[in-house]
Amino acid sequence: MRYPYILSTDSGCDLPLATCHKLDVQVLRMRYEIDGQSYTETMHEEDLAAFYEKMAEGAEVHTTAINIKDYINFWTPLLDRPIVHIAMGSGISSSYQNAVSARGILREAYPDAKILIIDSLGACMSYGLLVIEAARLRENGATPEECVEAIEAKRLSCNALYTTGDLEYLYRGGRVSRAGAFFSKTLNIWPVLNLNDKGELRAIDKCRGRAKAFRRVAEMIRDLAIAPETQTLYVCHSNAPEAAEAYKNAILELSPFRDVSISQIGTTIGAHTGPGLVTTFFFGKDRQPG
Repeated sequence: MRYPYILSTDSGCDLPLATCHKLDVQVLRMRYEIDGQSYTETMHEEDLAAFYEKMAEGAEVHTTAINIKDYINFWTPLLDRPIVHIAMGSGISSSYQNAVSARGILREAYPDAKILIIDSLGACMSYGLLVIEAARLRENGATPEECVEAIEAKRLSCNALYTTGDLEYLYRGGRVSRAGAFFSKTLNIWPVLNLNDKGELRAIDKCRGRAKAFRRVAEMIRDLAIAPETQTLYVCHSNAPEAAEAYKNAILELSPFRDVSISQIGTTIGAHTGPGLVTTFFFGKDRQPG
């Protein structure tokens, strides 16, 4: 089926490539480096596992925001139809602003080009869920403008909760102090993090040990989720499948989600959090300032 407009996003949404193909969503693949060698994200589980194994072995990993030229090259062949693009949140990346700049350049060369850009205010599957919702809206006949309006109205209701027992990678990325990372490991402290209303990652609690952290997250989800029995709970992890399973079970004890999807966190966020992170995404009460 040829839709009247194109939906696009970037690989940081952490949807499997097969899902994007099924939804007819065009994906701009992001790049990363391992020990100075450049790679393009494949969005395949087996490649993500290898990525985290290299990190665990001490490889130096770097990621970069999508630049203006990348967007121009990505969108130019698609300009025969309007485009609705869902970008990684401006709270954690300059990709959104680069997308806006690229649109301005393209409009000079193609005055009739129509590119609508949504700042997801999210990371990982928190905007993957918005991509899925946008595809549903398009399937049901929403215009590009209606799709944008609906997604922007819903983006803050997409909640994310993260936890990990290893803050070394967050320290390297400037998210926590050296002392914070040291004492977290020494005292077995697991911080709980979420995204605020600007899409910024923040620590909101800390627990002694994994089981207590998982229980605390489950309690938060119980209080935040709206009609969990009607929605899928998305659990993502960075090469920690056993932890993801335990995380899922702790959540389901308190909240009756309809079903659960478990998948890997992509390289964009994983490069900054390292192996061992577990996170969950769901629709609920709007995220708050912080």
